[in-house]
Amino acid sequence: MRILEITLLIIVTILPFVKRPLIKIIDPKYIIVIVGLIATLHLLIEGWRWQMIPVYFLILVLFWRILMINKNQAPKLTFKRTLGFITVVLVLLPGWTLPNILPVFSLPKPTGKYSVGTKWIHLKTDIDETITADPSDKRELMIKVWYPSNDTNPKNQDPYVDQANRLGFIKKYSMGILPPSSIDYLDRVQTYAYQNLPIAEKSFPVLIFSHGYGSKSTGYYALLTEIASQGYIIFNMTHTYESLGATFPNGTMKFFDYEYQSRERIGAMKHIGPIQNAFKSDVNFEERHEMIREAIKGYYVKDMVKRWSKDMIYTMNQFEDWNIKGFFKNKLDLDKIGVFGHSRGGGAAGQVTITDNRIKAAANIDGVQWGEMIDTIYQKPFLYISADWPPEHNNVNAHIYINRSTDYFYESKLLQSGHPNFMDIPLMIPIKSLAETGSIDAKLGMKITTELVTSFFDKHLKNNKNSDPGKIDKKYELLQMNIYKGDSIR
Repeated sequence: MRILEITLLIIVTILPFVKRPLIKIIDPKYIIVIVGLIATLHLLIEGWRWQMIPVYFLILVLFWRILMINKNQAPKLTFKRTLGFITVVLVLLPGWTLPNILPVFSLPKPTGKYSVGTKWIHLKTDIDETITADPSDKRELMIKVWYPSNDTNPKNQDPYVDQANRLGFIKKYSMGILPPSSIDYLDRVQTYAYQNLPIAEKSFPVLIFSHGYGSKSTGYYALLTEIASQGYIIFNMTHTYESLGATFPNGTMKFFDYEYQSRERIGAMKHIGPIQNAFKSDVNFEERHEMIREAIKGYYVKDMVKRWSKDMIYTMNQFEDWNIKGFFKNKLDLDKIGVFGHSRGGGAAGQVTITDNRIKAAANIDGVQWGEMIDTIYQKPFLYISADWPPEHNNVNAHIYINRSTDYFYESKLLQSGHPNFMDIPLMIPIKSLAETGSIDAKLGMKITTELVTSFFDKHLKNNKNSDPGKIDKKYELLQMNIYKGDSIR
């Protein structure tokens, strides 16, 4: 919450119960002027928002009650006064709850030497669109690019999350109850990213980022802004119909396809059932591995992971042309391409790594990589970051990543974290029970994650000899890591 919002909340919480003794010390008009001035400053500086409507209502009621008080008359606890106090308490409940559940939150300020620019790319592919009913449909992608700039006075701030992702978020989490305008307060979030800045005059390593399934594809400002500020060009995928939304240049918006999701899930228990039973069984690791191996390879999410990997590979196929002409001319270091993602996007990043040799390093942030990875081995440096799942969680990745890599393989866990801690969600919804985040401080969790991912790519893409993910492990008690090189642990 913002300073003036908190100040007004404290005023409307305390003043109704102390206004009578207070006006004996201070002229009522002065009280009204002071509170009115604070409210005016809030409206002018911070801006109004609907979450504060109960507070605005209480301020008006307070003004009326202060003007009506006869300070020479002894107060009596009448039924009317008692009802008034009860009403104040009832209005205070949403007054405190709404701004705290849906705050104008503060994103971490990036620490790199570059300003961060953003640019959208609309990519029409020749890939058959299998999600829609029209067999002639071809897949269209919206890609948001985050890149370094030397502009020291950036303007035209990037709004927090595009319109389709906002509407998809409201639809998913309010079940259609709240109107689209209810999320307009996000316009007041400072993003530290700016639209269409000039790109810095040098070539940079290239990263492709893939989002979580059914999440806001652009809801990773803390992660992506920080990494871009350190000197990376990041192509942020929006996997159409499987992110919450995609906003196209002509104003068309395409949202998450819940019907397709339902069809895909049919028969899922055929594979999930054996996996669950295997983890409940009293067997050793090797026996369980054989029990779940085919189920892991057959689970329907493997098709999604491959579909998303095709999106990323098609995007990579454009890099040479984009590096010859246009905005990114001579700015893409195509000898240094990495890929990373969160949740299902992390699994897709791993899939791309075993199918495309242009990828030089990859990171999976708390995603399960369903499919054939259980029978193969990485030939590239790979970083795996896990949330701090409870003991009863089925650790499928322990089996999927059993072969690790012939190169470096970093197996890490962010302690006290939940699956959404790697997104902006813990800032956007700071109530841990609602956001399903862990007990770790939200910004600390993001700081550890961004430092670890940046250090990994600095070492394995930029070939920076001073970068070492192991140093990040030693720096933070809330990070656990094992480092492997081939068959040996480091």
